[in-house]
Amino acid sequence: MKMRFSLIGPLFLGVILISCGEMSERERAIQAIDLNVRVERFDRVFAQASPDDLDSIKRAYPLFFPTQYPDSVWIAKMSDTLQLAIEEAVLDVFSDDALIAEQSRDLLRHIQYDFPNFVPPNVVTTTSDVDYKTRVIANQGWLILMLDNYLGTEHRFYSGLPRYVAKNLRPQMLFSDVATAFGRKFVPPPSERSFLAQMIYYGKLLYLKDLWLPETTDADKIGFTREELNWAFENEYFIWQYFLTQEYLYSTNSRLKNRFIDPAPYSKFNLDLDNETPGMIGQWIGWQIVRRYMSNNEIDLNTLMNLSAQELYHGSGYKPAK
Repeated sequence: MKMRFSLIGPLFLGVILISCGEMSERERAIQAIDLNVRVERFDRVFAQASPDDLDSIKRAYPLFFPTQYPDSVWIAKMSDTLQLAIEEAVLDVFSDDALIAEQSRDLLRHIQYDFPNFVPPNVVTTTSDVDYKTRVIANQGWLILMLDNYLGTEHRFYSGLPRYVAKNLRPQMLFSDVATAFGRKFVPPPSERSFLAQMIYYGKLLYLKDLWLPETTDADKIGFTREELNWAFENEYFIWQYFLTQEYLYSTNSRLKNRFIDPAPYSKFNLDLDNETPGMIGQWIGWQIVRRYMSNNEIDLNTLMNLSAQELYHGSGYKPAK
């Protein structure tokens, strides 16, 4: 089989899953939700603090002061050159508290509309010494945003990171990552070990972003560049045929996750032009299958979240055109 790899193709900014009128009705209902979101800027509080303020800060934000660390650790951090540089960069990029609050409110309203039992958390911003593997924490009652992981792809703090990582360390990805973190609360992990089950799991997470981030581009939902997104749409048929001919769908080979699901500089088809492909192409295919299913079936979100990968795939009628 010959796969066509091309970076030339139309720019797809998103798939409109509902008609404009219905979407407007949905959005009006979401905007009518009375939700007050207050963003606590712990990063700013700590940046402006002196050692004399430490006791009061610890009382106000005990979450950020593990008891096993003595006060000397925090006092030293207040004057650490790198910490000061990180704090300055964060305050420069994220100077508008109102904008963070508005974006938080908008996303949390969407989640609450779709899952009425969802309890919106307290939102707190902090820094993490550029721990890019933990950018957002969404747990019981708290949404913690590690803002030093969103300073911009070309920021000097990211110069030593792989390009496929640094490309998504930008402000536009903050609430895409937040949506992923909350999506994991509603999408059960796959009970099957098949490659198809892995693709569908991530497809459901990305479909929630279609609903929760209606103004976000597809590229920012999944973390592709515009060129990578174009490549995926242009080559969708060939990617799918490759998975079918290699009999990957029901394979439980764990290496397939590394090749096509996990973040990576490129997907591993074991072809000469692999480096032209985006990583995580299996997630993207799973997304298209879930979208196709929802365009052909009328079910509620709770049912979708618990639908098995095989039932969803067969009910989708997914068959990309050549």
